[in-house]
Amino acid sequence: MPKKSSGATDGAAPARRASDRGRYGRLSRERVLTAALEIVDRDGLSALSMRGLGAELGVEAMALYRYADGKDALLDGLVEAFCDELETALDAGSTSPDWRTELDRIARAAYQVGLRHPHVVPLLATRLLSTPLARRPAAVLRADERILALLLDAGLSDGQAVRLHRAFTAWLLGWLIVELRAMDDDPDEPDPAFRLGLHRLPARELPRLRESAPLMAERGGEDELSAGLDALLRALGPSTGVQ
Repeated sequence: MPKKSSGATDGAAPARRASDRGRYGRLSRERVLTAALEIVDRDGLSALSMRGLGAELGVEAMALYRYADGKDALLDGLVEAFCDELETALDAGSTSPDWRTELDRIARAAYQVGLRHPHVVPLLATRLLSTPLARRPAAVLRADERILALLLDAGLSDGQAVRLHRAFTAWLLGWLIVELRAMDDDPDEPDPAFRLGLHRLPARELPRLRESAPLMAERGGEDELSAGLDALLRALGPSTGVQ
């Protein structure tokens, strides 16, 4: 048998490296995440795939693996992009010397980012459940750092700051998920009952839910958010030692 040369593979052509130059020029991690966010904003999380994202950018899917090693990495990147956008919004505004007022500003800014990217909001919970603290994106860690620094600089003890950080972040995430959850069964239907699909809810089993659904579908908005946060902080005061 003829001896194979050390640099050949049965006469096959060398493997071609997938190009990362698409219709928008050469890729970058920021460009990849921006395109992923646009897909999710437009079509929902189920529409996001490496193949679909490659098609959006005009490159082969394999070219994306230099910037994200799979769909899980893309999902983590969406959380990072969300927190980056929140950080930019907060840095552009005026800070308040009162920590309660500043927490309200953070909550309102998070709500505005959530309105722009509602499909990403659930990832703020699900992705962090499986990602250890030290492995989270820098933008996510800076969000936690901002809140802890705010509370500690205001004179709260380490224990008070951690308890309030935990309560604030848990409450805000829960509020956003409830506020931004999908409600419309048929968004193009003008009749509220058919838009919400109330005919799909059994009247005998769920009478109060059917009756309340139109009100539940209305957004509470920033005023309701602020009222809820104020009630939370007042309720936590005695248990944390913060007045």
